[in-house]
Amino acid sequence: MKATVVQSSCANMDEERPLLDTRKSSSETTFNKSKLLLAVFAAVLGNFNFGYSLVYPSPVLPVLQGPDADPRLRMDTSQAALFGSIYMLGMAGGGLGAMLLNDLIGRKLSIMVSAVPSAIGYLLLGGAVELWMLHLGRFLTGVAGGITAASIPVYISEISHKSLRGALGTCPQITAVFGALALYTLGLVLPWRWLAVAGGVPALLMVVLLFFMPNSPRRLLSLGREGQAKYTLHWLRGADYDIQSELDTIKCSIRLQSRITWSQLAMPIYYRPILISVAMRFLQQLSGISPILVYLEPIFSQSNVSLEPRYDAAIVGLVRLVSVILAAVLMDKAGRKALLYTSSFLMFLSMLTLTMISCTTSYLPGPTPPNFTANVEPNIHYDVVLMASNQIAAGPIPLISVVVFIFGYALGWGPITWLLMSEVLPLAVRGVASGLCVTVSWVTAFVLTDAFTHLVDSYGLYVLYFFFTVVCVVCLLFTALCIPETRGRSLEEIENYFRTRRFTINHDHSTEHSAERAKG
Repeated sequence: MKATVVQSSCANMDEERPLLDTRKSSSETTFNKSKLLLAVFAAVLGNFNFGYSLVYPSPVLPVLQGPDADPRLRMDTSQAALFGSIYMLGMAGGGLGAMLLNDLIGRKLSIMVSAVPSAIGYLLLGGAVELWMLHLGRFLTGVAGGITAASIPVYISEISHKSLRGALGTCPQITAVFGALALYTLGLVLPWRWLAVAGGVPALLMVVLLFFMPNSPRRLLSLGREGQAKYTLHWLRGADYDIQSELDTIKCSIRLQSRITWSQLAMPIYYRPILISVAMRFLQQLSGISPILVYLEPIFSQSNVSLEPRYDAAIVGLVRLVSVILAAVLMDKAGRKALLYTSSFLMFLSMLTLTMISCTTSYLPGPTPPNFTANVEPNIHYDVVLMASNQIAAGPIPLISVVVFIFGYALGWGPITWLLMSEVLPLAVRGVASGLCVTVSWVTAFVLTDAFTHLVDSYGLYVLYFFFTVVCVVCLLFTALCIPETRGRSLEEIENYFRTRRFTINHDHSTEHSAERAKG
């Protein structure tokens, strides 16, 4: 009986028609984007806070390591490294929490809950009188970042129209970069305690705005609240938009879902998208983005760029911002895979260049410059980088290579990794799997951060640059062999691809799939 119900409901959707139809219906011409954009803005304030908190140590550590620091809060090199890296452990913990929260209370409420550890963390940072308060505050802001990193992309993908999902899917990355730039700018004029106070404002505004935003239609339909789902779709798309086709597609997709068992995870519809998402987050961290940003100041110095170190981060932030905005513009025009190919190739070329330069320039070990702070990625041990400042100047090539690497990363592997995670994961496991992806990502980042100092001491920069070059090649091959093009596809079309290897819903296969579930 269950198979018959699913068969009849899905049969009414013209299932043999390719779901990617370039012809726009009359309802699509009346699609109102304003409320959808408002809901996305409310959600991505959490990513603004994530970008802000991620780079918080950049202007703070020079003060806490300086001679005028409060003796109770003064940090040595190892304590400064922990202050940066403990954030990633918090991110991993937040990702684990999101695995439960996303399906237990929904995406929207999960995002709102992230404001609790964020607020407590900033209170501890702003009012710290002992070192443990600084570390605990840093950890809690990381927990908030982990929850938002797992929840916001999923929420945006589920409320977005398929024609805008690519562009809107880059908004978390764009606002994170804006958050980092805001921190750098405020760090020039505000004391470090007031930076913590300012960090709590976006989280508070996010909670207030999200209170008035709807849950995603997929979440509501999965709970059996069809009336609310209809109201939400009308609210997001506009009163004149014909929601019936989109509503039926979502309902059909949900009916094909059931409670997942461990044995069912062996089915391609589940394990393929999960492996793709996890592997992308893993490769993203292994690509070398964090270590190469740490080497920013020495590279600028040996290239004879007459800039104060505190402005280096702003330059990198602007490069990242331009490339992420460009990715948002091209996402639904060029496609995801085209941008990933371009990103991988640019990263490979720049890393290969740095590998050859580090191999051909002489290296002279020397003392560590005082109070060096990694301006963009604070989660790397600070004392490791300093050896590079003693290399013989190699002209402007290292500077150009770093800028190209950052541009390439932010054009593809930065934003698209987050977007594809929210697109390819099946609805039945989307909440848990997104949390798993975030956890794997940040555990990998923490391990790489901890091992990086020892690897540089033992092998030098050449071996690491070569390793990152190889990873970029793997990224290129992984894009070609494993990642589907999701541009212009609905979430249901993408899910059907992993079921049938086609972006069209096949009536017979749907019936067979449903019958198998009914027997189970």
